[in-house]
Amino acid sequence: MTTGTVAASRRVTDYTTRFRTFLDDEVAPVEAELAAAGVGTVWQPALDADGRMHPAVWAARREVQRRSARAGLYHPHVSTRAGGDGFSRVEMQHVEEYVYRSSGLGLGLAALGWTEGANPAIEHCSDAARGRYLEPLLAGEVTAAFCNTETSVGTDVLAMTTRARRRGTDWILDGAKAWITNAHFAEVLQVVAVTEAGAGTRSLSMFLVDGDAPGVTRGRDIPTMLGDGLTGELHFDGVRVPAENVVREVGDGFALAMAWINWRRMCRGGMCAGWGSWLLERAIDRARTRRSGGRPIADLQAVQHLVADMDADVYAARATSLVAQAELDELGPFSIPLHPDAPRLISLIKVVNDEAFFRVADNAVQVHGGTGLLQGSPEEKLFRVARNLKIPAGTVEIQRNAIARGLLR
Repeated sequence: MTTGTVAASRRVTDYTTRFRTFLDDEVAPVEAELAAAGVGTVWQPALDADGRMHPAVWAARREVQRRSARAGLYHPHVSTRAGGDGFSRVEMQHVEEYVYRSSGLGLGLAALGWTEGANPAIEHCSDAARGRYLEPLLAGEVTAAFCNTETSVGTDVLAMTTRARRRGTDWILDGAKAWITNAHFAEVLQVVAVTEAGAGTRSLSMFLVDGDAPGVTRGRDIPTMLGDGLTGELHFDGVRVPAENVVREVGDGFALAMAWINWRRMCRGGMCAGWGSWLLERAIDRARTRRSGGRPIADLQAVQHLVADMDADVYAARATSLVAQAELDELGPFSIPLHPDAPRLISLIKVVNDEAFFRVADNAVQVHGGTGLLQGSPEEKLFRVARNLKIPAGTVEIQRNAIARGLLR
């Protein structure tokens, strides 16, 4: 084992040890307060009159994020240059797996910065924007939303209609975004817009926009199968954006958007391994304790095959992810431009995990039988999550296209 590998292992061990303590000392009291409020849970929240996550549930998530940032747990994935811990993708695979396995569907999931926190794209913000946006995100003081998708534009990002035009040294932003996670609450909006139509991948730029800027309107909630009240629309009508809020350079929007999307694809490895292992543990316990005909259902070969298939899927997807993440660490997972071998590896992580985790969740419901069908049960919730995962950050079909391009180029 090399010196670097030993150091990485120690960083992961230190993080997971501190995270376990954090769950017990900091998250558990917030979860208890939320349970007493009677407004649902973080995975099954009550919704307000507009279909949005109940304010008390949102407040509990925010409290955990702030506490996590103070404890130095919130942004291990962010580079040291930008103010994070600089964990590699292999290290993050282990961290993410631990967070999902130990948190289950609890508030502990909010303790690791995801789409609401700092990310590989926003790290490229200007020095002027760093103190206004990046540092508050790292501190858990504000949350972000990645604004790329439009009502009729998903995977084909170059077809987007949101535009930004120069006015003096500023930019004027017009358009609308849809299917945006955290649209209702984000203080920082990472908006991708067309700045030079017809310029191919150089036609887009990314802007940082204040959520309460004049001309920004938060639209309707979009009720998805997740039922969490976090997905919605955003409208931009003549929003003035200063030049220092351009991320990296004008024309880099496509590369920055892909850095964000690829990050979410790579995170599938730890997420699905952690949740998959948790579901497997629950299925084994259920098989041992549920009795039929006077015997545990674990004695039934049909049930044994279900848990065996779950184990095989978790193990194979986890192994695929670790190998691919190690290769990506060598190539530079977020380099601009991205190494030509990287897209295939990133897509392999996503498609393998999306499909394996769906099978795991399906078998988990089957092992639990009727109780697995109960709305709000972990198995029912994660079955819906598993089905959802096959679409965001690029459908599984698009991942196969990328894999084929990587093989045939």
